[in-house]
Amino acid sequence: MKIHPDEISAILKAKINNFKFEIDIAETGKVVQIGDGIARIYGIDNVMAGEMIAFPGGVVGMAQNLEEDNVGCILFGETSKIKEGDIARRTKKILQVPVGDEMLGRVVNALGQAIDGKGEIKTEESHPIERKALGIIHRQPVKEPLQTGLKSIDSMIPIGRGQRELIIGDRQTGKTAIAIDTIINQKNTDVYCIYVAIGQKKSSVAKLVKVLVDHGAMDYTIIVTASASESASLQYLAPYTGCTMGEYFRDKGKHALVIYDDLSKHAVAYRELSLLLRRPPGREAYPGDVFYLHSRLLERASKLNKELGGGSLTALPIIETQADDITAYIPTNVISITDGQIYLGSKLFYSGIRPAINAGLSVSRVGGNAQKKVMKKVTGQLRLDLAQYAELEAFSKFGSDLDKATKAQLLRGQRLIEILKQSQYSPLSVAKQVMIIFMANEGYLDKVEVNDVIKVEEELFSTMDSEYDDFMNELTESDLNDKIKEKMREICEKVLKKF
Repeated sequence: MKIHPDEISAILKAKINNFKFEIDIAETGKVVQIGDGIARIYGIDNVMAGEMIAFPGGVVGMAQNLEEDNVGCILFGETSKIKEGDIARRTKKILQVPVGDEMLGRVVNALGQAIDGKGEIKTEESHPIERKALGIIHRQPVKEPLQTGLKSIDSMIPIGRGQRELIIGDRQTGKTAIAIDTIINQKNTDVYCIYVAIGQKKSSVAKLVKVLVDHGAMDYTIIVTASASESASLQYLAPYTGCTMGEYFRDKGKHALVIYDDLSKHAVAYRELSLLLRRPPGREAYPGDVFYLHSRLLERASKLNKELGGGSLTALPIIETQADDITAYIPTNVISITDGQIYLGSKLFYSGIRPAINAGLSVSRVGGNAQKKVMKKVTGQLRLDLAQYAELEAFSKFGSDLDKATKAQLLRGQRLIEILKQSQYSPLSVAKQVMIIFMANEGYLDKVEVNDVIKVEEELFSTMDSEYDDFMNELTESDLNDKIKEKMREICEKVLKKF
């Protein structure tokens, strides 16, 4: 076989013409120190705060401390794969998580990766976890109610779509129970829910998932979890991930509810990271910017104006107090950022009043604006009556001779306390809440024994379900005129005849 020189030269020329000189230019640095989920890197001078850093073994980190001679970086994932001297690469991207409708019904970690064993989640969009809260021009006042299904909240401490309402109380007083009932009550509404579990046991999260599945609530819910066994950096990240997923729905003109359970553990995780990064501790060893940590998260909850689609993101942060002390550092921080708080008292909880809501210390700064007209009218006196009852009850323990009016007020108060009790996982419709409160206000329950109040309530609800379905819809949207009141009295009398 003869080789012609011109053929060889033609091949070589073609190769030279088509040759692409590719070089991967990436800004890199060297890991100079590694340990406790923190890496210090030398040499990546142009890195941005919050930028993703790629390490060997597929580990991702986030630049936190930008110092003169090194960068302090928090790590997500298996840190044992990284050693001193390894090369760290800039990605030139701020940390992002996947968002979209595909996330609904799934349990994900703080990086948005599925951990429920149902396979990978394929989404079209990813959004940065940190985002500047929208200004006042882009918002509108909160005026649409977000019903929790709990009588004591919807009547006295109403929550509106776009509001931030703090749930605060000691451990084991039913804070998470309120959040779960609120999620269950969003069934058959247009509200998507995101539940963020920070520093909880995996078994607790698994139980919660089962409850939501059993009540058909998982279809419109995303669960983001950074459990107690995971690193502080993932616990720090989780609420921002949940908020970003909620903002996706808000920006599409839809409504979302995000629950942070709980921000006390979030602050502790951030304190751990800050001390490891050698940031100076301040009050109670928390870093000076721990207020900013929560404010930049909660300020992102909002109700958008009509030009932006009118969507909303409602936030229910949870804070755990020690011995009912709401004046501690983290509780006062979060109280000052939110639009009101639902305060749960341990004494009330242990005395059998559940949900253990302290009406005196709880407040909603949006108030009646976020309440149905009928609810607003029927519950006008409720908080005052309860406050007067609490005062009279304390007084009546000392005095044996009470006048008729005081006795009547005490009787009414006892029945009001009784109707505000509610068992878990049983949220109520607006019509049922209005009916039972109306029944107590109008004195129909005054002659009923305290122990029988619950039986009367059950009878009322079953009567409404079986015979007054259309009237319940009418009542929800009414403004409590004389005709409606007459019908309500008729139902009350019908129910009481059975007792």
